[in-house]
Amino acid sequence: MANLGFLGAPVPEKYGGAGMDYVAFMLLVEELSRGSSSVRTTVSVQTSLSETSLLWFGSEEQKKRWLVPLAKGTTFGAWALTEPQAGSDAGNLQTTARLDGDEWVLEGQKRFISNGSLADLIQVYAREPGTSRHEGISLFMVPRDAPGFKVTHVETTTKLGLRASPTADLAFERCRIPKGNLIGKRGDGWNQAMRTLNSGRIGIAAGAVGVARAALEAAVKYVKERKAFGRPIGDFQLVREMIAQSALEIDAARLLTLRAAQLRDLGLDNTLEVSMAKLYGAQMAQRVTDWAIQVHGGYGFSGDFDVERYYRDARILGLYEGTNEIQKLIIADRTLGPTTK
Repeated sequence: MANLGFLGAPVPEKYGGAGMDYVAFMLLVEELSRGSSSVRTTVSVQTSLSETSLLWFGSEEQKKRWLVPLAKGTTFGAWALTEPQAGSDAGNLQTTARLDGDEWVLEGQKRFISNGSLADLIQVYAREPGTSRHEGISLFMVPRDAPGFKVTHVETTTKLGLRASPTADLAFERCRIPKGNLIGKRGDGWNQAMRTLNSGRIGIAAGAVGVARAALEAAVKYVKERKAFGRPIGDFQLVREMIAQSALEIDAARLLTLRAAQLRDLGLDNTLEVSMAKLYGAQMAQRVTDWAIQVHGGYGFSGDFDVERYYRDARILGLYEGTNEIQKLIIADRTLGPTTK
């Protein structure tokens, strides 16, 4: 994929990328997910999170130093926000960063970090001591060989899905990095994280379309071949209803996704549209993969058929990079305005 330019697809050519607009990139992400949600996750973290945050917030020197090799695929990146006590409540992060002369010293842990065990460069959100909630958070680049950094745990086959995408726990114990490894403005990390997540969530929506497409294609093939009561099960109305509903919902999810991507390409605010696309896509993928299992009957429950993997991989879509509930809160805030409390 690096040789094809996929690992830097949305990055401008001057920084080693392919220069795709986001609509084209989302079509690529959909196709990757159709083949493997794990591979799509690895690519999405590299592009939509690691590279995008450097492109938006890094200095010119940082872009040349870090973004170019990431876009070319000669180095791997990870993006570390989540902690044991800071998931949906990201403002509760406990990892700290204090300035000590010409170095930042990081202390803390990160949890469920995709690519964390593979990455050469890890972007880490940490707060300065004495600050709380959304204040005092900054973004730092931590090289894999930084003293005091280590990978403490890796999950692969123990997970429900995405078993080919390693998820790591990271530890920072008096981890020292140069002062110049601060990305963007000091204390602006919360705004950076939210903007970057908005970018990544479009990729999750496209991934939902891809895995659902794969499930529908497998289901269509199966119901044409499997016979019961003397004819293909695709002739039975209740089976046809599941196929029809799947096709409808996949297309609706794709259109929501491409709308959000087009608004980004136009430089317009797309927060509402991104949350709608991610929420609906996650819910849709669970329904469609479930229907694919159903039409396969007992075979769908077996690991010998790909629909079992699609079903497991779809479950994470409503959890990472903002749960379904977080997306509903964003949609409500954009529709109703903030709560009065």
